[in-house]
Amino acid sequence: MVDAVDATMSDSEIHPSAIIASGAKIGRGVTIGPWCSVGPDVIIEDGVKLIANVVVDGHTTLGKDSVYYPFSTIGLAPQDLKYKGEPTRCIIGSRTVVREQVTIHRGTESGDGITTVGSDCLLMVNSHIAHDCHLGNRVIIVNNVVLGGHVHIDDDARVMGSAAIHQFVRIGKAALVGGVTGVESDVIPYGSVLGNRARLVGMHWIWLKRNGVQNEELHVLRHVYRTLFPREENQTCVFEERLQAVKDKFGHSDRVQEIIDFIEQPSRRGLVKVGRSISSSEKEG
Repeated sequence: MVDAVDATMSDSEIHPSAIIASGAKIGRGVTIGPWCSVGPDVIIEDGVKLIANVVVDGHTTLGKDSVYYPFSTIGLAPQDLKYKGEPTRCIIGSRTVVREQVTIHRGTESGDGITTVGSDCLLMVNSHIAHDCHLGNRVIIVNNVVLGGHVHIDDDARVMGSAAIHQFVRIGKAALVGGVTGVESDVIPYGSVLGNRARLVGMHWIWLKRNGVQNEELHVLRHVYRTLFPREENQTCVFEERLQAVKDKFGHSDRVQEIIDFIEQPSRRGLVKVGRSISSSEKEG
C-alpha cells in the first residue's frame, strides 16, 4: 500500500483525468479510470477497479479485487440531519461488484459509526445502501432497491428489484425479498417475503436446494415453518408456545437453531407476518 503520489510504483493504472487526493492509500494492481475522484482518507486495496466516473470519499476502504462501475458513489456523507461531519467509516469487502449509480453512504456517530458491505456481493444498478447498514457476504441487491439506515442483511440474502427496506429491519441468512416489496419488519433466515407490504409466503426453497440441503432437512424446515407460521385459521396456541415446540423437537438442527436465534434477538421492528399480501388494486376490486 502506497500513498497516491507513489501509485505508479505499485503497478497501478491511473487515468490522467482522475483526481486522487494526497493521503489516499493505493494498493498494487489498482485501476482508476477516467474522471474518478478519490478522497484523502480512502484506502484502495490490491486489484480494485474503478472503471470511470466513480467517487470515493470519507474514511472508506475498498476491499481487494472489488469493482466499481460508472457513477457509483462510495463513502459519501449520510442523508441524516444529525450528521455533522464526524469521521465515520465505510468498508467494502473483497471481490464485491458495485454497478452503475449505486450509492453507499458512510455511518453516523449516532449509529454504529460504520457502513459495511461484505465480500462477493453484487449491488446492481441504482441501488442505495444507507448509513450504518451492514450487509454480509454473497448478498445480491437487484436494481433500484433502497435500504433505509441501520438495515442488517445476513449472508446469501437476495433482495429483488425495486424493493424498499425500512430502517432498522433485519433480513436473515439466505432470505429472499421479492421485487417491488415494502419490508417493514424482520425476515427470518431462509424466509421468503412478497407484497406491497411484505408478508411471509414460505421458505427460500430454491436457494436451499441449490446449496445442497437434502430432502430430510427440507422436510424438517417445512415442518418448522408450518409450526411457527400457520395460517390464522390453524393457529391453536400463541407464538411463544409454537416457538418452544420447535426448540424441543428440532433445536438440534443447525439451520433451525439459526432461525430460533434470529427470532430471539432484540428487534426494533418485529417479524414479518405470514400470509399472502393483498395489493391495493385487489382490495379495491
